[in-house]
Amino acid sequence: MKQAQNGDTVRVRFSGRIENGAEFVSNRGEEPLEFTIGDRKLIQGFEQGTVGMQVGEKKTIRLEPDQAFGEKHPELIQQVPKSAIPEDIHLTVGLQLHVNSPGGTPVQVTVSDISEEQVTLDGNSPLAGEVVVFELELVEFV
Repeated sequence: MKQAQNGDTVRVRFSGRIENGAEFVSNRGEEPLEFTIGDRKLIQGFEQGTVGMQVGEKKTIRLEPDQAFGEKHPELIQQVPKSAIPEDIHLTVGLQLHVNSPGGTPVQVTVSDISEEQVTLDGNSPLAGEVVVFELELVEFV
């Protein structure tokens, strides 16, 4: 039976959770995800986790941060004066905003703390620094 390898286009059903069990993504009950192994369009560990799988096979993979969403970078966490946030934005911890970097590039940030005078904005992926676990099922080769 054929085993998945780099260069193969496959369709996969999956769910992902952080190591403590909180699920953050799933396509169960939806169309399978189609991708070409090795194209580097998905996180490295996810793509490589399908290598060697056969149609119908299910597999659990555990990915360290460097194989998944990366480490948390302290330089991407900034405190800004609360007055710099437009008044029509209802600030809550976990709110995701789009801001412009000093170079003018749009960046997604997450509000991670709110004090009387300041707001802490985190430009890291919400999953940065996390060990993640994916449940994979190879549905078919394309």
